[in-house]
Amino acid sequence: MTFIQWGEPMTNLTPIDWAKRPLQKYADFSGRAPRAEYWWFTLAVVVVLVVVSIIEDIVGLGGMIFGAYGPLSGLFYLAILLPSIAVGVRRLHDTNRPGWWMLPTIVFYAAAFLVGGRDMMERSPTPAMALAGILILIGAVFGLVLLIFYCLAGTRGDNRYGPDPYAGEA
Repeated sequence: MTFIQWGEPMTNLTPIDWAKRPLQKYADFSGRAPRAEYWWFTLAVVVVLVVVSIIEDIVGLGGMIFGAYGPLSGLFYLAILLPSIAVGVRRLHDTNRPGWWMLPTIVFYAAAFLVGGRDMMERSPTPAMALAGILILIGAVFGLVLLIFYCLAGTRGDNRYGPDPYAGEA
């Protein structure tokens, strides 16, 4: 297995190679991640989650956790939590933005869960659910901003987070 180093040409990487890179850099929050690395990893995660969810539903394990997830998908979410955050931070670094841009989305969604989580499970309308809904909407706005940042091209040349991942292709 060969690892691609910064500065080496990356046009010869397959989509599977791109999808594996965040797992090879499991909790590495430094450096830069090109769009291909982020989006191929995201696609691979979605495909695995769909397959795992189908298997859980067939076996009868679906909906055991919070009424929405099965134990296998819950374990998968835990396993990819750190690499998902790390590749997101590195993707922001590629656009010359700090990884802290992820924090508002996480904070607002966590606050919504803490404020209205129990009421949402019981599906009874309460003021806490209304507040949770507002927090979710604010988190969604920040999530949309993140999505736009993730779609933008990375800065050409070196930036404060490291060398251009495509510098060796010139």
